[in-house]
Amino acid sequence: MAWVWLTLAGLLEVVWAVGLKYTDGFTRLVPSAITIAAMVASVYFLALAVRTIPIGTGYAVWTGIGAVGVAILGIILFGESRDALRLASIALIVLGIVGLKVLSP
Repeated sequence: MAWVWLTLAGLLEVVWAVGLKYTDGFTRLVPSAITIAAMVASVYFLALAVRTIPIGTGYAVWTGIGAVGVAILGIILFGESRDALRLASIALIVLGIVGLKVLSP
C-alpha cells in the first residue's frame, strides 16, 4: 500500500506545482485553495508512504514523479520545449524512478 500512497503523493505534487502557475502569486482564490490542498495532501501521503519505504527512496520517487509530471504538463499546457535532449532527460528521470522501485525492499 505504501507505493500506492507514494504514487498518489507524487501525482498530487504535480497538481500543486502546476497549480502554482494558475494562482497568480496566490491572488486567485480557487486555484490557490486547490494548490494549497494538493500541497497538504501530497505531503500527508508522502508521510504515509515513508512509514515503510526508505525516506531516500520515497523522497526521490516523489520528486521524480513531480518533476516528470510537471515537465510533461509544461509541454502540453504551456507550450514548453519538446527538444530531444529535454525529452531524453525526462526519460532518464523515469528510468531512475523505475530503478528505485525495482531495487527497493
